[in-house]
Amino acid sequence: MSLMILYLSLTLVVYILSKKLYRRTQHMLCSPLIICPIILLGILVMFQIPYDNYAKGGKWLSLMLQPATVALAVPLYKYRATVKKHLTEILVGVTGGAAVAIVTSLLIGRYMGADLQLMASMAPRSVTVPMAMSISEIIGGNPSLTAVFVILTGITGTLFVTFMLKYGTVFKSPITKGMLYGITAHGTGTAKAFEAGEMEGAISSLAMIFMGIITTLIAPEIVNICFSLLDV
Repeated sequence: MSLMILYLSLTLVVYILSKKLYRRTQHMLCSPLIICPIILLGILVMFQIPYDNYAKGGKWLSLMLQPATVALAVPLYKYRATVKKHLTEILVGVTGGAAVAIVTSLLIGRYMGADLQLMASMAPRSVTVPMAMSISEIIGGNPSLTAVFVILTGITGTLFVTFMLKYGTVFKSPITKGMLYGITAHGTGTAKAFEAGEMEGAISSLAMIFMGIITTLIAPEIVNICFSLLDV
C-alpha cells in the first residue's frame, strides 16, 4: 500500500512540475504529455522499478479518466444553444474529417511500405486512445501500436493547428478553432482548445466525441474499400 501511494505521489509531482514548465514556456514540446512519460520512464529505468509495481499506483489516476470525461459535458451544456445552432455543420465537418483521417493514414502506410496490420493500426489514430484501440482490434490492427499513433497524432496535430491559428487569417471563429482541435488532435487538442477559450473547448469536446463515434461506424468499411483499391 505504501508503494502504491509512493508511485502515485511520484506521478503527481512529476506532472505538476511538467505543468509549471509548460505554463512558463507555452511550447507544445514542453507539454506534460511529452515530459511526464520521459521523466517517469527515466526514473523507472534508473531505479529498476518494474512497471507492474508502478502501475498499481497509477491505476488510481486511470480511474479518474471517466469522471474527467463526464466533466466535459459542463461547458457543452453551457453552450448548448450554440452547439444546437451549428450541429449540422459540426457533424458534416467531423464526418469528413474522420474519413480523411482514415484514408490518409492508410495511404501514408502504403507509401511507407507498411504491412496490413500496421496500416490498420494507423487508421484510427485521430480518436481517443480507448476507442482507437477498440477500433484497431476490430479492423485487424495492433491496439498497442495504435495507442502510440494516437499519442503522436495528438501532439503533432496540436502543434499543426496552433501554427495554423497563429499565422492563418481565416480561422477566427471559436467554432472553427474548436473543430480544428477536436478533429485533428482529439484529447490533446481539446486541452489546448480550452486554453483558447471555454467555447473553443466545448466545441472541441463535441468534435472529439463525434469523431470517436463516427470513426467507429465508418472505419471498418473504409479500411476494407481502401485495401481492395490499393490491392493489398
